[in-house]
Amino acid sequence: MVLKTFGWSFAVTALGLVAAVFYGGWQAFGIVAILSILEISLSFDNAVINAGILKKMSAFWQKIFLTIGILIAVFGMRLVFPVVIVAISAQLGPIEAIDLSFNDPDRYKELVTDAHPSIAAFGGMFLLMIFLDFIFEDRDIKWLGWLERPLAKLGKVDMLSVCVALIILMITAMTFATQAHQHGGGHANKAETVMLSGIAGLITYLVVGGLSGFFEKKLEDEEEREHEAEEEARKAGKPVSGVVLAGKAAFFMFLYLEVLDASFSFDGVIGAFAITNEIVLMALGLGIGAMYVRSLTVYLVRQGTLDDYVYLEHGAHYAIGALAVILLVTIQHEINELITGSVGVILIGWSFWSSVRRNKRLAAAGGDDGGSGPKAEVSSGV
Repeated sequence: MVLKTFGWSFAVTALGLVAAVFYGGWQAFGIVAILSILEISLSFDNAVINAGILKKMSAFWQKIFLTIGILIAVFGMRLVFPVVIVAISAQLGPIEAIDLSFNDPDRYKELVTDAHPSIAAFGGMFLLMIFLDFIFEDRDIKWLGWLERPLAKLGKVDMLSVCVALIILMITAMTFATQAHQHGGGHANKAETVMLSGIAGLITYLVVGGLSGFFEKKLEDEEEREHEAEEEARKAGKPVSGVVLAGKAAFFMFLYLEVLDASFSFDGVIGAFAITNEIVLMALGLGIGAMYVRSLTVYLVRQGTLDDYVYLEHGAHYAIGALAVILLVTIQHEINELITGSVGVILIGWSFWSSVRRNKRLAAAGGDDGGSGPKAEVSSGV
């Protein structure tokens, strides 16, 4: 079952890593591997959410999502979107950006380096908003309880995440942006550019979140109608069976999943700019990661769930927060790509290890006497 579900992902991984070695040697191999892990880790919760929604859809719409949907996810968001970001930031045409990346890599690197402050500000603010909205939300399960409890209390203040993000943007514009790194080792004042790009990243996040909320509301309305229909069937003495959505409801669900996937793609693509500016390496790494996200979604639908590892979502969001900070810092200071990628991997690994320990403690507590003390401590994420 594992080979059947992940077979294509394994094949794409092998081809992608071999292509990376031929393209840029073992350093490129390492960057692509880190990008793949980063994309998988950041999109793990996306796969869980996708699976929860996908199982309600008819077989036809499941196939549409896993075929057309993956084409949009891999070729649209993971391959085309990085080119668009580079083209806009460096004021190039998309074809010209691709041509330069292959035929004149030195000139391409100069343009991307000079455009990096705007890319970093846009991406840093987008990722920062994802992180802030997560840590300011009160959750039943907490990983780092000593930190998340007080932040959840602060999160009751309306628009706090937007205010914090804007304050951080202002500080960045007045510090790092005044001595932004340029090609050749020089520095330039990019405060205005950083402010405008950062605000654009914030607006993009709010728009994507608004669209996601719109489609989510449509789904909630449809589920409410389903429950009403089930209640009527019970009262009439008719058999009640699980409703599988099709037609308009499934279409709205499909759109919601695509918007959701796009929003998760933003953090993967933008996070990739903190590791490398090379389009080819980004395309290989993010493409491999996207294939595993698809395989994880299929696996969760067919075999069960992996969300017993409850802290993985926390680890992914802390990795997003770390990448946001790193992107803003790289406006002025260069940071080695391997260090940047390792931060996310370490946080994800730490959250996975914490999840495993939590599950063992819960199993031990249930196997002994079912006492509430250990269970209460573990479920709180302490």
